[in-house]
Amino acid sequence: MAYIDKTVVIESLDHEGRGIAHADGKVIFIEGALNRELVTYSTYRKKNNYEQAKVGKILKPSFMRVQPKCSSFGVCGGCSMQHLDPQAQVAVKQRVLEDNLQRIGKVKPEVVLSPIYGQPWGYRQRARLSVRHVLKKEKTLVGFRETNGKYVADIPHCEILTPKIAKLLPLLAKLNERLSIRESVPQIEVAVGDEVDVLVLRIMEALSPADEEQLKRFADEHHVQFWTQTQGVDTVKPFYPLDAPALSYSLPEFGITMPFAPTEFTQVNSDLNRLMVSRAMRLLKPQAHERIADFFCGLGNFTLPIARSGAQVMGIEGSDALVKRAVQSAQFNGLSSNTEFRMMNLFDMDASLLATLEKFDKWLIDPPRDGAIQLVQAITNYTAPKLIVYVSCNPGTLARDADVLVNQKGYVLKSAGVMNMFPQTSHVESIAVFERGES
Repeated sequence: MAYIDKTVVIESLDHEGRGIAHADGKVIFIEGALNRELVTYSTYRKKNNYEQAKVGKILKPSFMRVQPKCSSFGVCGGCSMQHLDPQAQVAVKQRVLEDNLQRIGKVKPEVVLSPIYGQPWGYRQRARLSVRHVLKKEKTLVGFRETNGKYVADIPHCEILTPKIAKLLPLLAKLNERLSIRESVPQIEVAVGDEVDVLVLRIMEALSPADEEQLKRFADEHHVQFWTQTQGVDTVKPFYPLDAPALSYSLPEFGITMPFAPTEFTQVNSDLNRLMVSRAMRLLKPQAHERIADFFCGLGNFTLPIARSGAQVMGIEGSDALVKRAVQSAQFNGLSSNTEFRMMNLFDMDASLLATLEKFDKWLIDPPRDGAIQLVQAITNYTAPKLIVYVSCNPGTLARDADVLVNQKGYVLKSAGVMNMFPQTSHVESIAVFERGES
């Protein structure tokens, strides 16, 4: 339901990049509006103390407003900030981080780190694309969901996917239309490596021989490798070509190559990942005589660069499959002698369990969006490291955990800053450094 347009001045931006204004005693969250703009808006959802709305007319535009590069912006849900200058996007994310630290964590970094950012377009190497064959139109759509989340956006091109994958979107749609199971392919997962581009087809029915030939011709013509998935992730397997190079990404500064499977978690932006790992190592300053823990280590994205310094490092992860993969990566890179990996449910951590790991000089923490509250609450004087480098994909949970570290565990927030891993979106990736004085 839409309501009559009203006029407001935008006071700030929220963590999702929406304009914030006040009207009739309510907070109004306005999609597509920027700070200090005079705009009209149309409400599409009303609650007792707030409304959600879409911008109407821009009566007084911000100097930070730019023309969105993508013609599907505003319809496709893959991006939310294309109308904001890329450098201004970084400034907004830095403000979101600092506001969360102050409001939720009641902390302030002694130093605000300069932001890390790279190419604003064509960076995305991981994506989960929705597929829908529309019977009435006899047409397949391949892309991200619309902003309302209900339908697949009809996008002829994508500006944030790598250029090669972006150009394949309409071709993949045409390919699906030629398949006998066109209505039973709900998803294509994209994984771009240094030497191969993988497309994982989620298929709900078996491929026919003719379907298989279609996929093989497409793979040969466009130099991609198809994998298939029939049910859970344990059913993901390569289809064609079977002699394609293995998926991997590299960290050249540390002489490391990381093999990975297409459904295993890796960062979507390999260029930014390299910069992020480099900054993390400079802040952590691993030394050969130190014992260091890497919590939520995943494939070993930080573990192996730490090990390259000569330090003894333990990677700790909740997934048995990822632990096995990390062990293989350490062996592949000749780092088995000073690495150890252990499977542990870090969301069920307590002081006694943490003590079984003995004491580390330093920690690196890289949790998912839920943060690491159980881990930081488990710190005691015995297990407390002198330095923690915390990599975060959610400023809210980072701020909550910072509150515990600073206001309960005796740490000082030495520095914090953002890393623009997801340009054109509201996603905030950040890094923070905590130091503990002698107890």
